[in-house]
Amino acid sequence: LQATVLEVKAIDGLGMTVDVLVVNGYLREGDKAVFCTLDGPIVTEIRGLLTPPPSREMRVKSEYIHHKKVKGALGVKVIGNNLDKVMAGTPVMIVGQGDEEEDIKAEVMSDLTNLEDKLSTDKVGVLVQASTLGALEALLQFLREETKPPIPVSAIGIGTIQKRDITKISVMNEKGHSEYATVLAFDVDVSREAREHAQEMGVRIMTADIIYHLFDQFTRFMEELNQRRREEAAAIAVFPSIIKILPQHVFNQKDPIIVGIEIVEGILKVGTPLCIPALGGLHIGVVSSIEANGQEKETARKGTSVACKIVNEGNPNITYGRQFDASNMLYSTVSRESIDALKTHFKDQLENEDWRLVIKLKKVFNII
Repeated sequence: LQATVLEVKAIDGLGMTVDVLVVNGYLREGDKAVFCTLDGPIVTEIRGLLTPPPSREMRVKSEYIHHKKVKGALGVKVIGNNLDKVMAGTPVMIVGQGDEEEDIKAEVMSDLTNLEDKLSTDKVGVLVQASTLGALEALLQFLREETKPPIPVSAIGIGTIQKRDITKISVMNEKGHSEYATVLAFDVDVSREAREHAQEMGVRIMTADIIYHLFDQFTRFMEELNQRRREEAAAIAVFPSIIKILPQHVFNQKDPIIVGIEIVEGILKVGTPLCIPALGGLHIGVVSSIEANGQEKETARKGTSVACKIVNEGNPNITYGRQFDASNMLYSTVSRESIDALKTHFKDQLENEDWRLVIKLKKVFNII
């Protein structure tokens, strides 16, 4: 027998069925058939063999013709038990008299076994679904080797996307990785139940007939998501800095304090809270603006001198020259939460010496 699985789908009144192309040989009702799944081989008795009426296609719903046996070359719909996980593009074999069932199972799984390393999955990642085993292999290779950074894959499948596939990948929401509650569907259909379930479970389905288009869709989604997360984290993230007040450039001593400063270490950004650890962590205020050469700036780096405005809404009476002066170094007020936000969303904006300053500030503020 030479036969290949074309498609797996549910049919009203028949349950899950498998469309098989019989190239050579015979299939008979009552045969013990072996199919390939990602979970291993399954053995099932063929309970029915159906073909559409003449001049009708297999996929067009109509009254089917029942057969006791069929001969290749012919497309036939196979009815049996436990067919829902059978993979399209894999061989079908029959356990005949005198055959060793375990040998037949190994033969059916041989293509998949040879690809096991390439089909391995990560604990966290998207669900990848393709039309055939070969297409799945090509897509996985592209996502892992050609994309920068690689896209992690936690589950794989072949054939039409069903409701159960959505349930499987929806656990990424529960694990706190909602960005990976995503199906990348390459050249496959999506059942209506799967689409409805995806909306309920907060799962995205991205479909394409070209691999690059899938990558583009997911990359665009991740860029937009990361941008939103960065905007949300900006209120929490505090960039590390140590600054020195230039006593000859004190323009306003009281709220708002306006002084000339030099950034001794790190990066000073608008929105940075400043304190003086040497005075028991005295809160000086928050940087509301930075100006250099008459121009507004969002940031100032180590070695630069700028003018900055510091606002203290909680204690507007704090005054330069009274509670503090130019002999006191001002530090960014960092916390465990702000450092975590830096690591997660702004890692690429800090250089190695900035991270060394973060470690230094952790000791200053006793952050574990």
